[in-house]
Amino acid sequence: MSENQVPPGWRVRPGKNFNSFVGPFYEPENSDSLRAGFVTDERHGNKRGVTHGGMIATAFDVSLGNAAWSAAAGERCATVQLTIQYVGALKLHEFAEVSVEVIRATRSLVFLRGTMVAGGRTIATADGVWKILKWRSDETAAPE
Repeated sequence: MSENQVPPGWRVRPGKNFNSFVGPFYEPENSDSLRAGFVTDERHGNKRGVTHGGMIATAFDVSLGNAAWSAAAGERCATVQLTIQYVGALKLHEFAEVSVEVIRATRSLVFLRGTMVAGGRTIATADGVWKILKWRSDETAAPE
């Protein structure tokens, strides 16, 4: 992966497990949880030589999930629903930015919308719902 496609003002977002395998993902240096970015490489390509839709879906899941976590004040969250509309192709080695809007956060759910752009082109849009997880051992856990 080539770091020179990452625009100034972005830094690697710490990640582990699956995110470190498909990433790295980037965040603005001001730690804005409503924006994320990534650069695709050959690992993310399909047989047409562009980014596989599964990587685009993964980037939305990571980006919207990070924003859900922030909207839930750091509570654990899990994806409940993610709908993606693919609009254009993302070339390999291109930097893609996902901008996220938190539509609504309730006690138990976070509703979000995202747009992915690269080189001034819209690549895809997404809508999602994240469940705020409360473990049974948590004293503040809502009844199931």
